[in-house]
Amino acid sequence: MSRTFGTVSIGLRAPIIREGDDLSQIVTNTVCSAMENDGLVPRDRDIVAMTEAIVARAQGNYVTIDHIAKDVRTKLGGETVGVIFPILSRNRFSICLRGIAKGCKKVVLMLSYPSDEVGNHLIDPDVMDEKGVDPYRDVLTEEKYRELFGIVKHPFTGVDYVEYYSQLIRDCGAEVEVILANDPRAVLPYTKNILTCDIHTRARTKRLLRAAGAERVFGLDEIMTAPVDGSGFNAKYGLLGSNKATDETVKLFPQDCQALVEDIQAKLLEITGKHIEVMVYGDGAFKDPVGKIWELADPVVSPAYTPGLEGTPNELKLKYLADNDFAGLTGKALQDAIKAKIRQKDGSSLVGNMAAQGTTPRRLTDLIGSLCDLTSGSGDKGTPIVYIQGYFDNYTTE
Repeated sequence: MSRTFGTVSIGLRAPIIREGDDLSQIVTNTVCSAMENDGLVPRDRDIVAMTEAIVARAQGNYVTIDHIAKDVRTKLGGETVGVIFPILSRNRFSICLRGIAKGCKKVVLMLSYPSDEVGNHLIDPDVMDEKGVDPYRDVLTEEKYRELFGIVKHPFTGVDYVEYYSQLIRDCGAEVEVILANDPRAVLPYTKNILTCDIHTRARTKRLLRAAGAERVFGLDEIMTAPVDGSGFNAKYGLLGSNKATDETVKLFPQDCQALVEDIQAKLLEITGKHIEVMVYGDGAFKDPVGKIWELADPVVSPAYTPGLEGTPNELKLKYLADNDFAGLTGKALQDAIKAKIRQKDGSSLVGNMAAQGTTPRRLTDLIGSLCDLTSGSGDKGTPIVYIQGYFDNYTTE
């Protein structure tokens, strides 16, 4: 083999993005800088990806707690509202909750347990079992929760989220009552007006609530779907995917960014002569095996990408071929046999083929977005643009 590198993921440093910046030109210039200063040599089917955060920042897509409060009051009536299944996050949900609380007289806060949707634990599952609590059936009042489990602080943040969220609601002028349950219908004895805050299970939650007699049911994806007093908005995802910007504002998930990725692709083709795929990415879709937190708090991994990133991998498992089809071969003979097998692929689906078993049947954008999220990180690396080479190569590529 003349080439040793396979897939390479490179974080590219970029300027700090501000509202109104020409992000298409900034991304293009950053790639050009990597070519001029660091020896990057573009190839066809390379990938350029940028974080959703810089897209939303450039768009100026922000809302305040007062905007949220007005929209919640309009849609849910402003009286007692059940706020169910929020994730436990100061960054992701606390500012949204302040706005929600300002739009209600009372909040019935219903938390899932032993953890929230993305794996932040409210209760130790082993302790829950010791106490004989059945998470599928038992509805716990705050008093019962405290009696059984006492003060429980999140192991990473040190926050008692029951107290933190309750006090936040009170500070916004609303009453609060906390219950813990996993059946969304458990909130209905308290109120028929529900704001469901789950991310990936929201459609089922809404369906169950409406079938059980709820009067007004909205999800976070239906709050801030249109401008309120000149605010930002996201027509498709509302508050889902938002992040804390300041103590009074949140940055929404970006919208209408398909034109952005296509424009960057066109610019790079003109400059490099190469067909480079482009995408916007948010949280990666993976779970931490120690902390048990599932990273994906955004509604999707990628809200926009060029057409070449559509689909799923269609790959053969090399170790299967080596252990089965070519078990009697070694060295160059084995390499040549495997390469010949790969070259026989005609583009048709390998689903059900034993030689493909064990390959990940996930969407390309979810896999690539996860790689990008791990590459760029969420701290001070300063690399919100990621350049990937070799992702679509295989063992035969020289």
